[in-house]
Amino acid sequence: VQLQASGGGLVQAGDSLRLSCTTSGRTGSAYTMTWFRQAPGKDREFVGGIFRTGYTPSYADSVKGRFTVSRDNTRKTIYLQMTDLRPEDTAVYYCAASSTIILSRLRSASAYNYWGQGTEVTVSS
Repeated sequence: VQLQASGGGLVQAGDSLRLSCTTSGRTGSAYTMTWFRQAPGKDREFVGGIFRTGYTPSYADSVKGRFTVSRDNTRKTIYLQMTDLRPEDTAVYYCAASSTIILSRLRSASAYNYWGQGTEVTVSS
């Protein structure tokens, strides 16, 4: 399984951006797909994800109401729509996937066995 993230860039505060993560290999609706981010000098943190197709997306409190996670199983792609971006959203964003994760560990980076290479998002004030 391989994941390829894209869509990052330099934007101003208040702007919107959409990240995409396309998977290849044996992925499908049974896979959990999630976005994490890591700012300089900080730990990788959960942003939002979908446990499996049919489940309601979960979000970190810091992005709730501003970010939306969606998935297109036909295209094997997960999206992160980000609106009202803030300087504190600046980070490298990673997509992750797992076929074996349990729901209670959705927000735990160590529970994922497949990772994309990351795409950088910089929000200027």
